[in-house]
Amino acid sequence: MNNRPLQGKTFLVTGGAGFIGSHLCQRLLSGGARIINVDDYNNFYDPRIKEDNVRGFLKDSETFIDCRVDIRDAHALADVFATWGSQVDQVIHLAARAGVRPSLMEPQLYLETNVNGTLNLLEQMRRHDIRKMVFASSSSVYGNRTDPPFREDQDISKPVSPYAATKAMGENLLHTYSHLYGMQVVALRFFTVYGARQRPDLAIHKFTRLIDQGQPIQMFGDGSTLRDYTYIEDILDGITGAIKYDKTPFEVFNLGESQPVTLKRLIEVLEHTLGKCAIIDRQPLQPGDVMMTCADISKARQHLGYNPHTRIEDGIPHFVDWYRQTVPAAAILT
Repeated sequence: MNNRPLQGKTFLVTGGAGFIGSHLCQRLLSGGARIINVDDYNNFYDPRIKEDNVRGFLKDSETFIDCRVDIRDAHALADVFATWGSQVDQVIHLAARAGVRPSLMEPQLYLETNVNGTLNLLEQMRRHDIRKMVFASSSSVYGNRTDPPFREDQDISKPVSPYAATKAMGENLLHTYSHLYGMQVVALRFFTVYGARQRPDLAIHKFTRLIDQGQPIQMFGDGSTLRDYTYIEDILDGITGAIKYDKTPFEVFNLGESQPVTLKRLIEVLEHTLGKCAIIDRQPLQPGDVMMTCADISKARQHLGYNPHTRIEDGIPHFVDWYRQTVPAAAILT
C-alpha cells in the first residue's frame, strides 16, 4: 500500500493504544504522519497491554502526542481540540466499548461511550472545522442475518445486542453531521479482526492461551457458527484506502475477508498450529450472538482498492508466532 498520501498529515486517532489502533498508528507513523492519540487506557482489559502497544511511539513526542482522555468527557475532549484541533487533517475514530456479551451487562456504559462519545467528537470537529472522519463500525450492525454475503445497503434496523445498536446509532449520527455540516465521513464495518496484539478476551487469543496451557475452552453452540475472520494487515489496507477516499460525503464499506469459517474449523486450525488438542467445554449459544457474519467486499474493492489476501490458515500461524514471542515463558509452560 502506497503510504505517500500520509506524509505530513496530522491524524487525531481515538483508541490508538488498542489492538487495531496501535497497528494503525504504526502504519501512519511509518508513512510520515503525526498522531494525536486520544485514549483513556481504561480497564476493560489490562491497561498495561495498551501501554506496551504504544511504548515505542512515545519516544518521539513530536510525532506521537498521547492524550489520556475519555471521549465521554466533553470538557476534556474540548481541551484536546483547543490545543491541537487547528492542526488535525482527519479524525480516525476507533475508540469504543467493544464486545457483544459485555454490552448485555453494561448497556448504559456502551451507550455513553459509543454514542455520546461519538457525538462529543463530532461536535468538536464541527467547532474546529475538521472536515473528515473515518469511523470504526462493526459487522454486528447486520443483526442475525442468514442471507450472506452482507451488503452495505441492507437493513440494519434489527441489532441483537446493545453493542450492535450503539454502532448503528453511531453511523446514523455520522450521516446526520455529514448532511448538516458538510463533513465527509467513511464508516467501516469491521468483520472479526485478529492478529498480533489482539485483545486477550477475544476468541482467537483466548483459545490460543487456553489450548496452549491445556485448559478447557468454551464452545458456544455446536461449532457451526460462522465468522468472517479478517487479518489485521488487511484491515489496515482498508483503513488507509478510507483515509484517501474523497468521492462522496458519506459512505459505508465492509472490511472483511469474505471467507467465513466455522467455529469448529477455527479450533482445528489452532490445534494444528499449536500442536495440541483442545479440551472442549460445550455451552449453549449466548444471547446477543449471531449465527454468521460474511462480508460482501465488492464495494470496498472498487472504491478503496481493498484486496484482502490472508486466509485463516495463514493468519493463525502469524498470530501464534506473536503469542509465543510475547507471553511470559512461564505461561507457555503452565
